[in-house]
Amino acid sequence: MINIKHVFFDLDHTLWDFEKNSDLTFEKVFKKQQIDTDLHAFLEVYRPINLEYWRLYRDEKVSKKELRYGRLKKAFDSINYTISDDLIDIIAIEYIEFLPDFNHLFEGTFEILEYLKGKYQLHIITNGFQEIQHKKMEASKLLTYFDAIITSESVGVKKPNPKVFHHALEVTNANQENSIMIGDSLEADIFGAINIGMPAIYCNFDNKPKNDPAYKSITSLLELKQYL
Repeated sequence: MINIKHVFFDLDHTLWDFEKNSDLTFEKVFKKQQIDTDLHAFLEVYRPINLEYWRLYRDEKVSKKELRYGRLKKAFDSINYTISDDLIDIIAIEYIEFLPDFNHLFEGTFEILEYLKGKYQLHIITNGFQEIQHKKMEASKLLTYFDAIITSESVGVKKPNPKVFHHALEVTNANQENSIMIGDSLEADIFGAINIGMPAIYCNFDNKPKNDPAYKSITSLLELKQYL
């Protein structure tokens, strides 16, 4: 990878510990709104439902509004908790409002960014909501490491749509041959990049079986030093 000049990172689940920060946000919102149910039970059903809705959102099958409401409604229904639509809307708003208050990053984030910053131009490509991603990065002290932050909303389509990656290359004056994508989603990040000719490294933090030679795989961020 001696020709690499630009390193593109996903944000959530790659650098920013989404699950941990999300759980803490729900704890704060439930306490504020006096939601009388077991938080752990709610989170157990919410996490896979949230992933399901993000897949639908990525595939243009639900809107942002439908995602924010639907994932909560389905989770509360799954634990048989009766709640009004008005309160679901309030929780949805406060969840987004409070999420940047929690800033846990994956182990090795700052160390690897310090290591990479002097050697490459670093950028973010994220499907996350535009109005919150900047706040999350600012609060977690990540902003200073990155030259460009590309959100799918600013492009009008979502990863793995090739338009997102081509737009990112254009605004950073990069090309497929001197760039690499690093992320946790095989579909959105890894194959999205590979499909336009950009190499990719999969953040396989759960150490799932990997049998595809098309991309490199790491189980911790500091393993990037082996490749970059």
